[in-house]
Amino acid sequence: VLETPDWVNVVPVTVDNRVVLVRQFRHGPREWMLEIPGGVINPGEKPEAAAVRELREETGFVAERVRPLGKVRPNPAFMDNWCYMFVAEGCRRVTEPTPDPFEEIEIALYPIEKIPSLVQEGKINHGLVLNALAWLGLVPRV
Repeated sequence: VLETPDWVNVVPVTVDNRVVLVRQFRHGPREWMLEIPGGVINPGEKPEAAAVRELREETGFVAERVRPLGKVRPNPAFMDNWCYMFVAEGCRRVTEPTPDPFEEIEIALYPIEKIPSLVQEGKINHGLVLNALAWLGLVPRV
């Protein structure tokens, strides 16, 4: 069993209905992945506060509203944690991103109506990202 901290993922939607995605290198598949911002919840931190923090750190965006979408167990076969998912609405860029030293992140904004085609084309394929997008109705049925 891997005992790991809980995580957050946040789907940021700008005031002009674009989704703020991050592109970062993932060592498992050894490739750049198109994802939503997210990260570890710090000890004593509430999930919503972690979502707000991760959004600002990874993208430089802040939201007018953050609301929960749900939570899932990333892989209960061998992990003990939760992933809390949020949507951040009315996002605006207010600062430069300040990612962790080991993170190399590129920001990519896409019109919300383009998200289903990015999923269908396999350009977004991270399971937890797809989960959050599905709760928002952005994952098309196959």
